[in-house]
Amino acid sequence: DLVAKRIGGSSIGFRDHAGHHEKLAEANALIAQVNSEDLVEYGLIPEFVGRMPIIAPLSSLTSDELMRTLTEPRNALVRQYESLFSLDDCELVFTPAALKLVAERTQNLKTGVRGARSLIESLMLDVCYQLPERGPNLRYVVTPEFVRGEVPIHIEPVKPNVQRESA
Repeated sequence: DLVAKRIGGSSIGFRDHAGHHEKLAEANALIAQVNSEDLVEYGLIPEFVGRMPIIAPLSSLTSDELMRTLTEPRNALVRQYESLFSLDDCELVFTPAALKLVAERTQNLKTGVRGARSLIESLMLDVCYQLPERGPNLRYVVTPEFVRGEVPIHIEPVKPNVQRESA
């Protein structure tokens, strides 16, 4: 609101007719224009603001961007859980719809990637605890219904990989 007032734009809160993506884009555009005076007017101590050599505003992630952070990086959370399950000779599969639901819930809570991590970790806690008891060669499928807490995780048998011995 302070930046919008300073640059003469409208505040994002008064545009009820705008969709979610338009509001997010407008908020990100305003946040990108934050300067030291805005931070002082917001209530930060001028001595503290003066010690910040660079102001680097961060924009909110979209649902698709949140999904990508959970799956694409080399050490992404989904990959970490898949690796953890493979140690017990099991597979873990997140359906795209389940990942989309996690991203949407996280975006609604405005908790970002750390919130998505927290949500997935809370979902997987009991599953990981029971993983060794259930045995190997199982596929665990995370579905939207599981994310919503409506059903337990879907478990199905998987044929074990048969390795051929070299002659």
